Amino acid sequence: SAVALLVLAAAVTSAVALGLLLRVPVNRFCAASNNRTGFLCDNRATCVPASQVCDRVSNCRNGEDEQEELCGDLPRSLPGYLVFRCSNPAYWVYADQRCNGMNDCGDCSDEMGSLAACPLCGSEWWSCSPVLYEYCSCVPRRLCRDGIQHCLSWSDEYVC
Repeated sequence: SAVALLVLAAAVTSAVALGLLLRVPVNRFCAASNNRTGFLCDNRATCVPASQVCDRVSNCRNGEDEQEELCGDLPRSLPGYLVFRCSNPAYWVYADQRCNGMNDCGDCSDEMGSLAACPLCGSEWWSCSPVLYEYCSCVPRRLCRDGIQHCLSWSDEYVC
C-alpha cells in the first residue's frame, strides 16, 4: 500500500506540474493585415488587429479578444504591444492606429515625431500641411483634384 500511495502521489504531482505548465502565459503578438500589430487567438491562426481587441465584438472563436482579464481596465489590462501612448499621457490609441495617416491622438503624436517613428507618406498619400486636423502631414491621394482644398498650399488640387 505504501508503493500505491507513492505512485498516486507521483501521479498527482505530475498532473499538477502539467496543469501549471499549461497555464504559462502565451505570447499573443502577431502581425495582422498590412503588417499592423495584432492579437493572436487561441487557435494560433487568427490574428485580430489591435484596434478590434476589446471592441465588444468577438473576433476569436472562443472570445478571448473580449475577455474581462484583457479588457477589464483599459489600457492597463492590455499587453503593451497593443497600446500606443500619445504625447499627452492622458490619451492612448491602439498600436495599429499609429502611422495610419489619421490624427488619432488629437495632437498628431501618433503620426509624427520620435514617439511614433512613422515613415514618410506612402504612395497612397500626398505630403503637405493639411488644412483639416484629421490629417497630420499627409492627405490621402484619393482627395487630390477633388475640387476641395485639403493642403494649405492647394497642392492637392494643382500638383498631386
